[in-house]
Amino acid sequence: MSRSPRIPRRARLALAAAGLLAVLLFGIVVPVPGIVALRFSAPSTTAFLEARRERLAAAGKNTRIDRRPIPLERVSPHLVKAVLVAEDARFFEHHGIDWAAVKAARERNRRLPKRRPLGASTITQQLAKNLWLSSGRSWVRKGREAAIALTMELLLPKRTILEHYLSGIEWGERVYGCEAAARRYFGVPSSALTREQAAWLAAMIPGPRVFLGNPARHQRRTARILSRMARQTELYPLLAEETEEDDAR
Repeated sequence: MSRSPRIPRRARLALAAAGLLAVLLFGIVVPVPGIVALRFSAPSTTAFLEARRERLAAAGKNTRIDRRPIPLERVSPHLVKAVLVAEDARFFEHHGIDWAAVKAARERNRRLPKRRPLGASTITQQLAKNLWLSSGRSWVRKGREAAIALTMELLLPKRTILEHYLSGIEWGERVYGCEAAARRYFGVPSSALTREQAAWLAAMIPGPRVFLGNPARHQRRTARILSRMARQTELYPLLAEETEEDDAR
């Protein structure tokens, strides 16, 4: 019986060093402790929020920001549905990156190069960027965003990702999270938002200040979201199913 060839000592050391380097690089690129911490509490701040504070301070403006993290149970189901159909309709189907959306966006951008580029970031990718990254468009930043998003999907339930997303994204000047947005624009808690109010808020997400400054464009996007909400019916069963699976872990 022939023995398998032994790997030279130098090669074993090189492999071990390469493995250690990969682990160290992964730890630098992906904030694993921070991701795990999301299971237990909302982050005290985000990279995007702090960047906004710095810009306000540089302009000599008040840096106070209204942000009120809340559990998903206290968010109107209408808002959950509006945000899902507007930002990531396949949220419960992908594992951090929607490759079908990436392919469609690439083909559309190639076909219509003069139009504003179409993005394909999932809610998970948006949360990764908001929490830890910048608004830059470099390939390095996108690569890190993808790595963080894939790790988040491995370590966190979908509803936890959705909860932190809704409680952390920008919804206008100094307004962060759905609770602050609901109270700012409608004078009600997030749990009391109507279907129309939810669609109005979801329509702002890609660029709150842009849409607030262009009411007609904002209203057209709101109408499209309301139409999608009427056609999309399977989101709630998926959310309930995901909750049951997480409770069983």
